[in-house]
Amino acid sequence: MTLIVATQNAGKVREFKRILDPLGIIVLSLADIELNVDVEETGSTFAENAKIKAQTIMQLCALPAIADDSGLCVDALGGAPGVYSARYAGEGASDDQRINKLLSELKNVPDEKRTAHFVSSICCSFPSGDEITAEGTCEGKIGYEKRGENGFGYDPVFITEHGSFSEITAEQKDEISHRGKALREFYEKLKEFKENRGNDIVNE
Repeated sequence: MTLIVATQNAGKVREFKRILDPLGIIVLSLADIELNVDVEETGSTFAENAKIKAQTIMQLCALPAIADDSGLCVDALGGAPGVYSARYAGEGASDDQRINKLLSELKNVPDEKRTAHFVSSICCSFPSGDEITAEGTCEGKIGYEKRGENGFGYDPVFITEHGSFSEITAEQKDEISHRGKALREFYEKLKEFKENRGNDIVNE
């Protein structure tokens, strides 16, 4: 089957393709279908924003659309930046600017209080009106400087027991990451969904 990924974030598209392609799911980006649209994220939770994005793109292209809304929640900052992770340093800010703001706000916070977690909420909307949702989390802490050359977003400063998200391989990240966990849960739900409802409601 084919799913449209409702994001303009190239890093997210790569992760969706890397995880779902081996499962027999064809993943197309908005660029692949020449749809240039930024969906306004007006929800107050990750799950609400994922649903808004998935439904909007599904309605525009009349194909099943899958969206992820994810973010970094830092305990010492009361859960911030949370749903505002992408806009933490203002609209149009770069990854480096967001990271610099985060490190600045944590400059006097000791190691034991720099705990944080990533959240990924996924929603897949079908033209039939059905939807599948899933969520994954990954625990870690915020480092003191950027480490590694891979990844995107806050990856260089999000430290796990294996290293920062930018230091580990793509395969390692997929295994432990919030998005990897959410996508694997989604895939299991999708299999059950197709078995119960039949392939006629999803495009093959």
